[in-house]
Amino acid sequence: QVQFVESGGGLVQPGGSLRLSCAASGSIFSQYAMGWYRQAPGKQRELVASIGTSGIRNYADSVKGRFTISRDNAKNTVYLQMNSLKPEDTAVYYCNRGFARPFGNWGQGTQVTVNS
Repeated sequence: QVQFVESGGGLVQPGGSLRLSCAASGSIFSQYAMGWYRQAPGKQRELVASIGTSGIRNYADSVKGRFTISRDNAKNTVYLQMNSLKPEDTAVYYCNRGFARPFGNWGQGTQVTVNS
């Protein structure tokens, strides 16, 4: 079973940037599309970015043009570069499978807070 460990969150001012990382266990990481999800207080978890095994990417409209997802299969890691951050980006960010039903297990997530 794949395990996920997210990191890189923090407190940033509006307009700032952060780069999130997600390390996945297991030797079959390269066979899965991956995605970044987020959950804001009182809201459902939503998918914000996905990257396929071939590198194809997809983004939620709310982050398009500001966020970039990438992956390094040699390191079993997926990244999310977040630029021009807004207060509404405040959430706990998680990684899991993308372009498909997520795996049942989730990591602890990483908190992103955008606040002046």
